[in-house]
Amino acid sequence: MKRLFASAATALALATAAVPQLAYADQALVPAQSEITFVAKQLGVPLDGRFKRFAAQVAFDPKQLPASKVAFQIELGSVAVNADSDAELVKPEWFNTAKFPKATFQSSAIKALGGGRFEVAGKLAIKGHAKDLVVPVQLTQAGALTTATGTFAIKRLDFKVGDGDWADPSVVANDVQVKFKLVLQGVPAL
Repeated sequence: MKRLFASAATALALATAAVPQLAYADQALVPAQSEITFVAKQLGVPLDGRFKRFAAQVAFDPKQLPASKVAFQIELGSVAVNADSDAELVKPEWFNTAKFPKATFQSSAIKALGGGRFEVAGKLAIKGHAKDLVVPVQLTQAGALTTATGTFAIKRLDFKVGDGDWADPSVVANDVQVKFKLVLQGVPAL
């Protein structure tokens, strides 16, 4: 029996060694050059906002997509629209930052589309609600920096953002457009 377990452990170790592992430490976000913004509509009027604090962990190699991973966290309390909105958005009806301080995204698969374009599938979690999401990403490289840009839409009510009296989409639209520019260092050549 011991020999069977030892053989299984050896086989597992060899199989794991054959799968390329990418380290998050190899790649880093350049926060000063990165941004995450959004547009929501209240009574049909666009409201532009942004998040001032966020972090990303990236292990991306275009030649090893199955082993590549992307994760990020947004500090919801860092939301910036205007003084009145900022004070409201941290409350329980909106982001409830006292209970849910961060939104997170964790990739599950990355697909190459050609020309520096990719689709990153994963789960977006806000206020304890997780939804599958596919994010289109365009990568460009200049020197040692790689810039990932993209735009996607979410439905705020899927995450209970704007709950209670604010759940009426005729007052605040359900669709929110999210736009990002993430500047990374240490990404291999495309």
